[in-house]
Amino acid sequence: MSTIREMTEKRPWLAWVLFFLTVVVVFLLGLLASSIVERRIEAAYVNVPRSEISQFEPRNEVWGENYPREFQSYYATADTSFQSKYNGNAEIDMLEQHPAMVVMWAGYLFSADYTQGKGHYYSISDIRENLRTGAPMSPEQGPQPSTCWTCKSPDVPRLMNEMGAAEFYSKTWAELGPEVVNPIGCGDCHEAETMNLTITRPALIEAFERMGKDITQASHQEMRSLVCAQCHVEYYFNKEIADGSQYLVFPWDNGFTAEAMEEYYDNLEFSDWTHKLSRAPMLKAQHPGYETYMTGIHAQRGVSCADCHMPYISEGGQKFTNHKMTSPLQNISSSCQVCHREETEELVRSVYRNQDKVMETRNILEQLIVRAHVEAKTAWDLGATEEQMEDILMGIRHAQWRWDYAAASHGASFHSPLEISRLVGTAITIAQETRLDLARLLSELGQNEEIPYPDISTKAKAQEFIGLPMEKMREEKEEFLETVIPKWEEIAAEREASWNTPVAN
Repeated sequence: MSTIREMTEKRPWLAWVLFFLTVVVVFLLGLLASSIVERRIEAAYVNVPRSEISQFEPRNEVWGENYPREFQSYYATADTSFQSKYNGNAEIDMLEQHPAMVVMWAGYLFSADYTQGKGHYYSISDIRENLRTGAPMSPEQGPQPSTCWTCKSPDVPRLMNEMGAAEFYSKTWAELGPEVVNPIGCGDCHEAETMNLTITRPALIEAFERMGKDITQASHQEMRSLVCAQCHVEYYFNKEIADGSQYLVFPWDNGFTAEAMEEYYDNLEFSDWTHKLSRAPMLKAQHPGYETYMTGIHAQRGVSCADCHMPYISEGGQKFTNHKMTSPLQNISSSCQVCHREETEELVRSVYRNQDKVMETRNILEQLIVRAHVEAKTAWDLGATEEQMEDILMGIRHAQWRWDYAAASHGASFHSPLEISRLVGTAITIAQETRLDLARLLSELGQNEEIPYPDISTKAKAQEFIGLPMEKMREEKEEFLETVIPKWEEIAAEREASWNTPVAN
């Protein structure tokens, strides 16, 4: 103090400088304190629930009254403007891009329509408008089961609570159509009272139990992936668990790899359909995103699905999860660059390099599998026996299963590029060995010339090649949308009008 006094006595102007500096510091500290108090008040106000919400409330708008920021960000899933080099959230006709898929799925509804799903906002409209729902392609397939609704709506937990899971699975898709009307949302992943993450689909819980794991012991960080694993997984419909139902099951008993699930299916002698050309007992991969994620570097490092696809953001003093579930490439600064320090352009190039390499070998595999189906049909036409074809058909089944596993798990070439490259490589080997066996058999049957590759340069040509009645299917779907859907919507409106709807204060 004596030093400061001596300095100010010698330099009187210095006292004024110190005075003004003190005023400025006090003013700034006051602003900081005011900001902190205001944000705490705002946070306290926002976090006070305005309405009581039932655990089985399916309407996202009702949840949105209490959680407006999350609700607003969720409805950004209606945006379909983003398209990366491969996929995105734009509507893409995958059969037009890869006509070989039509032949690979001959005899199965995916050969008629495989459009990349848009955001969660469209989960109901997408499944209603798809050509795969409605009249079956063949009588033996029968109507689509209600199990197809399982991952499409928070109405599903409500219905399972009312009737039980087995009863829910026993219905047809059309029977529950008027009941399942709200798109994927809050009630699928959150407890109403605490907003903690929760599992609402029994198939995931049952899969963990069969593996000897207690899903209730999962950490919050693990739950940020497990709520996604309720739907973004491989599954099948087991008709033997409960009479009259097509019970949803995740085939994880032997592990998460494609080979482990293949073994599981082979032991059950399960098949999704019999191929129209080759007569092979086929497996259709669904969307094993969680399984491929589990074999990748991000899972090994403890990074969750939500860390990349639903990164945290701040707004008005509030930190919350962005519920615009989308590709990390659409929001690199909040997702990738939280951990990675490379520039945006380099991160994008890195992703595309991996995807390009996988796609290059995947395209080769598709052509080999198409040839195998066509050559197998020729063998049947020439009089091949069941015994002669048994190993060949199993080879086709295994090669296409590996291809489908890699193709259907959207983002797999990013989530686990080494695993997917390995998988496609083994499938190429299986397909080539199967075609060698076919060549020997065809030679024995008198076919010594190369069987020409079909002209499937477009989706339309490929569908014509396998004999799909596309015009009839489109007419039936149009009639369905014009006559049935309005009735469903009328029933749903009457039902929801009878519910007590919470109103914000």
